[in-house]
Amino acid sequence: MSKNILVIGGTGAIGAMLVEQLLKAGHAVAIASRGHTRDGFGAQVRRIHVDRHHRAAMQAAFAHVSFDVVIDLLNRSPLDAQIALDVFKGKTKRYVMASSIAVYRQQIGCRNEPFDEAALDLSREAIDWQRDWLEPVDARENFAPGLRQAEAVMQGDGGLPAVSVRLAHVLGDTPSPHDPLAYYVGLVQSDQALLYANGKATTSFIDVASAASFLHWSAMQAFTGPVNAASGGQLSALGLHRRVGDVLGMPARALPLSTQGNLSPFDLPHPLLLDTERAAQLGYRFNRLDGWLDLLIHQYQPDLVSAPGDVPEQEAATAQVPAELLSACKPHRPSLQTSLSAAR
Repeated sequence: MSKNILVIGGTGAIGAMLVEQLLKAGHAVAIASRGHTRDGFGAQVRRIHVDRHHRAAMQAAFAHVSFDVVIDLLNRSPLDAQIALDVFKGKTKRYVMASSIAVYRQQIGCRNEPFDEAALDLSREAIDWQRDWLEPVDARENFAPGLRQAEAVMQGDGGLPAVSVRLAHVLGDTPSPHDPLAYYVGLVQSDQALLYANGKATTSFIDVASAASFLHWSAMQAFTGPVNAASGGQLSALGLHRRVGDVLGMPARALPLSTQGNLSPFDLPHPLLLDTERAAQLGYRFNRLDGWLDLLIHQYQPDLVSAPGDVPEQEAATAQVPAELLSACKPHRPSLQTSLSAAR
């Protein structure tokens, strides 16, 4: 059955893929964004230009509209969560927010098994209403606590039938300042060594298309609360580096250092894995990492790769990559024949 759906942040990588899937399924879609990024949906979507983090602007933009489902990709702080509650209570039947594996980071090393949703008790989460959550300098430090507190506010209020989708580290095929895969391809292409702390500290991943598909699926269901989303399989920073080398047929040099992470994207002191059993019990089956990673790596075939610079610790679903690397490492989409050959 067709639904009236609002996607907040519908012009980013996941958002654009999600909107495409929703349109193909026959839904009426509205995109809310600041309007700085153009989309390719033409007259298929309704566009609402608004600053997601500005309370008065949000209240004005949605004062006289309602939706069957709101999918919010930009709820990143308790202030954002409170805005969502104030704006959408009574105006939507279902609210889905995109969260991240980062919410579990403060518990790294506290358990040996993957994190299920119950591992994070948000009833005890302190809410910092005075913090400047939009300060760019503190963006990395704000990300994980911001998401935890946003989830805590949504769950604690209970005024919206809300779902928080905790996405694993997202790997996509569009280079941006938040693309760690380009970093690893750049290391291999330029024959530089990966610096890492723990080669056995594996973590969970998901690709952009699968993240969008699960958000789409979640929007059509009736369950509420948190749910983890990750492809089957796991890799450490060292494992990903070696995988890139194997796929490209090039040496992947690595150098272990005695430090606690903060060396490369996904370099962690301890494993950080998602348990997706709840999603399975609800009827969803994720793909496997092996099914998409190699082909994704092949889409990064720069003619000349600049030397990667320092990359800060991975706090979000994606990590920072030096601009000089991004300018040289453009994705090349191989032909179907090339893709099939590469995937063998």
